[in-house]
Amino acid sequence: MRSSNPVFSREGSFTRDSGYAGFGTTQTPPAGGPSGTNPYGNSPYGNNPYANSPYAQQPQGGAPLTDEQLVEMYNAPSAGPLATGRMTLDDVVARTAMTLLTLVAAGGLAWFALPDRNFGLAIGASLIAFVVGMVVSFKRSVSPPLILLYAALEGFALGAITKVLNAALPGIAIQAVLGTAAVFAAMLIAYKTGRIRVTPRYTRIGIAIAMGFVLLMLVNMVASMVFGADMGLRSGPLGIVVGLVGIGLGAFFLSLDFAAIEEAIAHGAPQKESWRAAFGLTLSLVWIYVEMLRLIAILRGDD
Repeated sequence: MRSSNPVFSREGSFTRDSGYAGFGTTQTPPAGGPSGTNPYGNSPYGNNPYANSPYAQQPQGGAPLTDEQLVEMYNAPSAGPLATGRMTLDDVVARTAMTLLTLVAAGGLAWFALPDRNFGLAIGASLIAFVVGMVVSFKRSVSPPLILLYAALEGFALGAITKVLNAALPGIAIQAVLGTAAVFAAMLIAYKTGRIRVTPRYTRIGIAIAMGFVLLMLVNMVASMVFGADMGLRSGPLGIVVGLVGIGLGAFFLSLDFAAIEEAIAHGAPQKESWRAAFGLTLSLVWIYVEMLRLIAILRGDD
């Protein structure tokens, strides 16, 4: 069955018709020779067609391998993912940590370096981060520098915005961070224990809700900026409901990330794909953090 993942769906991969190691190919008798005869009869190596392979030769200048050496070679552990250049869970954890540390460092820089209520640089960094994120998302090959650039720009924008909100609502920054961490931990536990299973139906429904949510937010933003109309989607009781839906969608994105990582490791994806997994997790965590900030700001609006 062909996978929908482009990493595993290239032509000739893991198929018998690729001709690898002779599979899917047919041997034809030598010209002029009758069918069923030994095609290696004229070989100086007799009936062994592999005798001229370097793996079948005795080491030059050395004695043949002993039985103990052969047994030791046979019992040696097989090459693991690290030796074969395949993606592991440790790779994903390491790359995700690097990406998040870059994001946090850039956020700290914006927090301490920018003056209060300086939205210009924050908006500029956010727009550039969006463009870089789109490039990373649609780029066929993985680019770690672009992923780290996205993390730095997004972190800078979030740091500036969080500083402004924290000045108006002291403590909101740590509340949003703890809330984001709680959502991540809850989803990881739910996924690992099997309480949440990423099925095709689950994915279709979640994606449809996410598309509707994003479209509604775009309409609300255009109505607010162009016509000055307030649809009430980011304030009052309706704003709380919208905020909870947004956080729920972020949790849904995390479950898709967990499933994609698990599938990639199971299929032996290249080690470099761990950067793509780190990028996906970072996007989901940023989404949850932003929605958490909005929800807490609405809940604390009367303080």
